[in-house]
Amino acid sequence: MGRVDNKIAFVTGAARGQGRAEAVRLAEEGADVIVMDLCAPIATSVAKPATPDDLEETVRLIEKTGRKVHSFIADVRDHDALNAGLKAGVAQLGGLDIVVANAGMWSYGLIEEFDPAAFKEIVDINLIGVWNTIRATVPILKRQGRGGSIILTSSVAGLKAYGMCSPYVAAKHGVVGLMRTAAIELGPLSIRVNTVNPSNIRTDLIHNQTTYDLFAPDLENPTWEQVAPRFEGLHLLPTPDALPEDVANAVLFLASDESRYTTGTTLLVDCGNFTK
Repeated sequence: MGRVDNKIAFVTGAARGQGRAEAVRLAEEGADVIVMDLCAPIATSVAKPATPDDLEETVRLIEKTGRKVHSFIADVRDHDALNAGLKAGVAQLGGLDIVVANAGMWSYGLIEEFDPAAFKEIVDINLIGVWNTIRATVPILKRQGRGGSIILTSSVAGLKAYGMCSPYVAAKHGVVGLMRTAAIELGPLSIRVNTVNPSNIRTDLIHNQTTYDLFAPDLENPTWEQVAPRFEGLHLLPTPDALPEDVANAVLFLASDESRYTTGTTLLVDCGNFTK
């Protein structure tokens, strides 16, 4: 028996990184999975864009576990497109039990210098996109009447602040607020709502030249080997980053009945960043 046997999950931002790891981990433990991603460039993102091929690789990895999968391309900022793709997946797979609102991105700049369009784009993807995911999925969970688990990807930056990324910090704090409100509203229906709050995770959002440059402004074209000690300095544990699979394991716990009485909480996967 898997830990989420015969449940149906929906994961946004699943083409690679944390989203892919979460979707595959849930499949490994018995869930069928609906996966989606934008698979297109985002002007303000520091990371290279995911592609349709990336999403197809996620599909392949899920199918390799023997579970069913439905995939679609959409923008979490577009509620109608998100809702249409989700409904098709629910119709194909037979329902919905687990929601993982993972899609996100970020960029850097001083508060007063941030381009207004960039600021809005970051907030729209990281916060409005999560809200859109909630309002697309909650009616389905309510209609089914069998409860469920909603996991929102926030960040350690949703609990403490950092310079140079004000829209991201604001949005991720907002995600925690959404979670706490949704937990209150949905608790009587046995729908649990929690956030997972990672620190530095080994994905393209951290591993890119723009981020390296931010952490080492004194160096020209710094490498990961040069900046890793500075990343490690953020943590209590002796590591510069964690793996997407570490976040996926936390999501699996929140999705499973092992956390059946856990709601309204923030689960840190932060190597001690928040405490430090």
